[in-house]
Amino acid sequence: MDPSTADEWELCNDDGFIHKRKKRRLDDLPPVQGTDPEVEERQRRERRRKVLLKLKERYQKEIDQWEFLSNTLRAMQEKSHQQQQRQQQRRLDLEETAALLGSASKMVQEDEIGCGSLVDQLLLQAEAQEAIIHDISSLCDVAEAMCSAQEEQLKQSFIDLPVWSSPRELMASLCDE
Repeated sequence: MDPSTADEWELCNDDGFIHKRKKRRLDDLPPVQGTDPEVEERQRRERRRKVLLKLKERYQKEIDQWEFLSNTLRAMQEKSHQQQQRQQQRRLDLEETAALLGSASKMVQEDEIGCGSLVDQLLLQAEAQEAIIHDISSLCDVAEAMCSAQEEQLKQSFIDLPVWSSPRELMASLCDE
């Protein structure tokens, strides 16, 4: 490596982001107006504020998605709890009905009611399971959509890199290094 080319690069620290850039020649520089430290500080604060606002917005979106998932799960649990209470109430009602039936002729009716109630209970249980499966399926769809959106965002950040701007620029940047 030629010592004259090594001096063409300089390290820059831009608010903690360290990178290399080509040194500018003095004749390439635009005329420097008086750099005011107060103006530079204001500009640095403004850049930092914008970055923090963007970061806050991204995190807020993620929090909103998690709250939606949490609320959906709570609603599913509440539905399940209510269905269990209804089933227990039906059992209690059937037991009270069976206790009132005392005679032998009514025992036959009790068996018929018992079989019918068993079918009803099984039907209610199957419906509750179907509702739970449907709710979980919709939660999975939401989670999959979130993952897909995040994956697309990550892909886009790689696609937006300046390396991909044109094949010639890519080859030039690879040859320079």
